[in-house]
Amino acid sequence: MENLIAIIKEGKVHNIMVASDEYAASLSEQTVNVTGQEVGIGFTYSNGTFTPSVKSQEELEAEGRSWRDSELKRTDFIVPLTDFPNHAAWITYRQTLRDWTATEDFPNTKPTAPAEL
Repeated sequence: MENLIAIIKEGKVHNIMVASDEYAASLSEQTVNVTGQEVGIGFTYSNGTFTPSVKSQEELEAEGRSWRDSELKRTDFIVPLTDFPNHAAWITYRQTLRDWTATEDFPNTKPTAPAEL
């Protein structure tokens, strides 16, 4: 029977996979059957209990900057394409991304893209 298995490393959920109990038991890492539980990667595991991890402000800001950088890279191709649909809105969005880290919204409220690519 296939179950949802959490792999625990250094007291945190390192990975989650679908596997049989037999396969999980064959692994060298600590594993816990989490079928039916709400558990995510990064959760702390102690004494049979999973706890969501609490991120520091520095971690949240680093994640925000990483997301912003990936959004800028994802939309780089639009800049020279002046006939791209909503070109001006995309250029404004990119400027908003660059300015976002200096706003009160950072890192909690991400800028919204004008449309799906």
